[in-house]
Amino acid sequence: MFRKSIYKSAAQLRAMVEPGLITAAALDAVRPLIRPGVTTLELDAEANRVILARGAESNFQLVRGYRHTTCISVNDEVVHGIPGERVLQAGDIVSIDCGAQFQGWNGDSAITVVVPDETRPEVVARRQELSRVTEGSMWAGIAAMASASHLGDIGAAIQGYIEAQGPSAVSGETYGILREYVGHGIGRKMHEAPSVFNYRTPDPGPELKSGLVLAIEPMVTAGSDETFVEDDDWTVSTTDGTDGSHWEHSVALHEGGIWVLTAADGGAAGLAPFGVTPTPIA
Repeated sequence: MFRKSIYKSAAQLRAMVEPGLITAAALDAVRPLIRPGVTTLELDAEANRVILARGAESNFQLVRGYRHTTCISVNDEVVHGIPGERVLQAGDIVSIDCGAQFQGWNGDSAITVVVPDETRPEVVARRQELSRVTEGSMWAGIAAMASASHLGDIGAAIQGYIEAQGPSAVSGETYGILREYVGHGIGRKMHEAPSVFNYRTPDPGPELKSGLVLAIEPMVTAGSDETFVEDDDWTVSTTDGTDGSHWEHSVALHEGGIWVLTAADGGAAGLAPFGVTPTPIA
């Protein structure tokens, strides 16, 4: 059976730059709106406005049965939360996943933001720490992509980073890494092969070489990694009621190095602590 290569040409990599930047712009526009009193549907509308204004379309809306531009998950919801009339409250931890398709190519990215709450500093600190660990593990995985030999090294780096944090210095909680939901390849479709595990696996996986584009997205909880799908058939929540966090970037490996497609600076700021400098796609 004919099987498409998971590796893309230099021209195809260049075509993926703009959808990545559009995805980043949508999340940048939504971030300052995350505050008490705002509904998740209002955040979704802003992301959609930016994507359409840039001549792109929401790739989330191309998923069968889904009609929104983002997935917005709050508190014990980890991923795939559906935007609606839910009003954000002070102290909420909010993960927003978004993607854009432009001229047949896709971008996919996610951020987590904690809504300020001066009355509950301990809750805010605990949730900010969870987000920090999750984001840091994402950058550890991206940094590994720059020098590792096989795909499995990325998951090992993500898990290793989380384990190195130990129990939370704020709450003492041990972090859980979702096993049933993983990262993926991205290109003509938002979800392509290969799967990108956020933990160590015995199989080293495909070779990391020029032309590989991955959506690296650790999903981390403040407790158990066990989850269930809510009655809406989309939202994934923690079984023990602990908080979740989700960070994601689409990253290209090319002849000159790596470039984070969904970051305006190519990932320079996030990769600096790991001693990695991204290189633009030629």
